Amino acid sequence: MSESPDDQRPDNVTSITPADPNEGAVPVLECQHLIAGYIPEVNILNGCNLTVYPGEFVGIIGPNGAGKSTLLKAILGQCSVRSGHVHLGDQEITGFKAHTLVAMGVGYVPQINNVFPSLTVRENLEMGCYLAKKKFAERFDYVTGLFPRLAERAAQRAGALSGGERQMVAMGRALMMNPSVLLLDEPSAGLSPALQDEVFVRCRTINEEGVAILMVEQNARRCLQVVHRGYVLDQGQNAYTGTGRELLADPNVIELYLGTLARATGG
Repeated sequence: MSESPDDQRPDNVTSITPADPNEGAVPVLECQHLIAGYIPEVNILNGCNLTVYPGEFVGIIGPNGAGKSTLLKAILGQCSVRSGHVHLGDQEITGFKAHTLVAMGVGYVPQINNVFPSLTVRENLEMGCYLAKKKFAERFDYVTGLFPRLAERAAQRAGALSGGERQMVAMGRALMMNPSVLLLDEPSAGLSPALQDEVFVRCRTINEEGVAILMVEQNARRCLQVVHRGYVLDQGQNAYTGTGRELLADPNVIELYLGTLARATGG
């Protein structure tokens, strides 16, 4: 009988990349040895490490329950970090709340409930700029330059938009405060394959504008095709890390994760 992925999972992180091309640079976001969870004595993250450098597009993949979304919540102060550290640039932000982090340059797009459906597109974007209202006109022009369809739909209620358009609104709102790093929690969830591709293209466009992105994504293969670097999480730990291309080509990642995740997402 063949071993299950859990039986074959490496005990320690495997670095596929022999040398870090960003060595010496200061990460825009860094997590060190995070142990975190939601209820006492039950840890979801078990020593997770992660770095995102300025201008990078980094993806996180892994099976359901691996701790992918929990890692984002640990960064955002939405779960209990019992050990380890989170740094934004050279400042420790472990335990800081989300509204404080927004003012410090962290944007966040949750997987669900990521727009105000009763508000117009313009009003949704205004909500994203509530901490810097004087900059609204400038940021509105910037965001609608990235997403022209939002300018066309500015007076429409967000709840009447398609799934792909709502995701644009959510991303646009997160960009209104001009973040240095954008956290995305499964941005393609629930979308058709065509709309998923559109969302990934938009993510690349945002990244090309200089915004570092950390994206959790269940569509593992597509994620690794668009990111610069990726992390594979398993049971709250780093299992593999490397460039997107290296992870896509690694036999162990293909056998243990990509096939399983593709079946789970219908990909």
